[in-house]
Amino acid sequence: MPEQPSRLALVTGANRGIGFETARRLASAGIQVLLAGRDREAVTAAAKKLRSDGLAADPLVLDLTDPESIQAAASEVDIGHGRLDILVNNAGIRIEEYGKQPSEQPIEQWRETFDTNLFGVVEVTTAFLPLLRRSTAGRIVNVSSLLGSLTTHSDPESYAYSPMFKSLPAYSASKSAINSWTVHLAYELRGTPVKVNAVHPGYTRTGMNDGAGDLDVTDGARTSVTMALLGDDGPTGTYTHRGETVPW
Repeated sequence: MPEQPSRLALVTGANRGIGFETARRLASAGIQVLLAGRDREAVTAAAKKLRSDGLAADPLVLDLTDPESIQAAASEVDIGHGRLDILVNNAGIRIEEYGKQPSEQPIEQWRETFDTNLFGVVEVTTAFLPLLRRSTAGRIVNVSSLLGSLTTHSDPESYAYSPMFKSLPAYSASKSAINSWTVHLAYELRGTPVKVNAVHPGYTRTGMNDGAGDLDVTDGARTSVTMALLGDDGPTGTYTHRGETVPW
């Protein structure tokens, strides 16, 4: 019989793209992984695919926009495992249309974007925080974006300083807010075994980007995995991409 994995990770938005690759790489490192998403069939199929490769993976139904779903998922993990060692807040949406001016994007898109990208992440994190506090080395990874960097957005030499990316004001602002949430939570948890960090995965070829990007999902998941596996001497309250600090 194989040994039971010593750590437990939960990855949101894990049925495809960067989330699935993050889950796969964590499971390959000997960690038991819960693949979370709102579509039961999708996360079940994703977990089954990892198990077919001999990896420890299970599905978890979790809808970031549904408080009852979040609480039910946290209770399920509490009953089944009693703790959580790694939380990767990977799930997010980008629903704005390229080509519109920032002021032309409908307010409904702002609300829908923030419901998932910020409020959902905060609610999931606070629901699972008691389980993370039971870990001897808890890790929270918030998947942000270079578009969350106000410094980058203000730099005329940056690719973000362009009509294409300036047409994503709600998405960008939601990721800036995630960065702020990261430093606030890291402050609260200073002096504990729980580390909280934000990551920029890179411009990755996924469905969210309509297949555009510079990196494949293997490279896109790299920073999330690295920060999820931080040692005790690792940092907290940072914003990084592949080992380099990203300006706030």
